Parts: sequence; structure tokens; C-alpha cells
Amino acid sequence: MDIAAADFAVEDFEPVERVAGPLGAGVLLLCDHARNALPPGYGTLGLATETLERHIAYDIGARWLTLRLAARLTAPAVLSTFSRLLIDPNRGADDPTLVMRYSDGAIVPGNARVEAAEIDRRTRLYWRPYRDAAEAMTEAMLAAGRAPAILSIHTFTDDWRGFRRPWKVGVLYDDDDRLARAVLRALSEEGLAPEEIGDNEPYAGGLKGDTIDAVATSRGLLNALIEVRQDLVATPAAAQVWGDRLARVLAPLLD
Repeated sequence: MDIAAADFAVEDFEPVERVAGPLGAGVLLLCDHARNALPPGYGTLGLATETLERHIAYDIGARWLTLRLAARLTAPAVLSTFSRLLIDPNRGADDPTLVMRYSDGAIVPGNARVEAAEIDRRTRLYWRPYRDAAEAMTEAMLAAGRAPAILSIHTFTDDWRGFRRPWKVGVLYDDDDRLARAVLRALSEEGLAPEEIGDNEPYAGGLKGDTIDAVATSRGLLNALIEVRQDLVATPAAAQVWGDRLARVLAPLLD
């Protein structure tokens, strides 16, 4: 795809979904991997359609979960609209995994020989608008007078290379674990068993240049990344149940 074609593609593809909410809500919801869509001109990146339904393309159920939380917490939200296989909005601009050539057993033909110029183009047209939207909303909420906590909503696959993950929900954090610790305690009080709650699982939360780092850590804002197991939120109805559950946990902490 040449530059002109890519520029045309973005005009027909909005890379950001915004959910309106009061600037004084005290929390901003982010969803980095909300959808598995690809802009016009990219086709399926050479993948079978069913492969784009897998977790490698997006966080299954995360969008439904984020929208439910936004409604229950009366909070604004910023969500990406493009597949992480196009470019990963939760990676730093210089991260070698920004555009994945291989993911969990799947070679991505459309990325296999991707050149620097094409990565720069995807960064400009898709990655940057999402990051800018998240940072702009954060700044608007700060200017309104109440510093928001930043909650990044993700989901994780129940099986990772033959390992059946036992957690139902995980809370991830980096050096600033103030909000994460409170959420972990509240999840336990909600009735989840210790083995069902991941403390910085299924992986550690600290990643230089990721969305939390860029939006929250750099501003000293309270933050946490919440992961729910995908099989628990794989339908809108199931995601609503977990959205309500997380809202019960989060609302008192955010107040």
C-alpha cells in the first residue's frame, strides 16, 4: 500500500471510539485491544478470517466490558478500533513487537516483510490517534480539577500454550501499585477465591512505553490494568455480568 492509499484508508476508518462522560468522573477507562477490524486496503493481512477471531487479533469481550463499566461508573472511555495485528496500541513506538510478524503460532503474512516506512505510516494513521485521544482526555479531566484514575481494560486467553490459566481476573501494575492493591483486596472481598485472582498475573504490568506508562505513570496518576479471562466475557451478556461485578468493586475505591 502506498502513502496516498493509506491516507485515503484512514479517512474511511476511524481509529478511535470515544464514550462521553463527565470530566469530573474521577476515572478514565481505556481499551487498547477492543476490536479485530482492519482498515480498507489491508484485507485480512493474509490471514484466514477465523484467525482474526482469535485472541491474537484482539481482546475478546474487552469492548463489551469497557462499555458496561463506562455506563455503570458514569465515566468516559477511549477505545481503539483496529486489530492489534495491524499495530499494537499498547506498545511503545520503538517497541520491536509494535507490528507482530508472528503471534502464538500464526505467521502474519501481511506483516512478514513490513518495512520501516509502512510501520511509520501505521503509527501515524492509527497508533498515534489512539494515544493522542487517551492523553487528550486525561488532560481535559485534569484541567477540570479532579485527577482521574486510569483503568486499562483487557482480557486474556484461558489457555496459553497448553497451560490452563486458573485466574478469573488479574490486576496488573508497575512500580505504582496503590490502586492495584486496593482492587486486589476488593476482589477478594467480592467473594473470589485467592487462586482466582491474579496478582500481576497472567503477566507483569510494567512495560516501558505502554499505554499506562504513557498516560498514567508519566503524570503520577493512580492506575491499574484489569484483565478478565476471555471465556468469562465472550458474549455481551456474560461481559455485562462481569462489568457489573467490577463496577461494584471499583466504585467505592474511586469515590
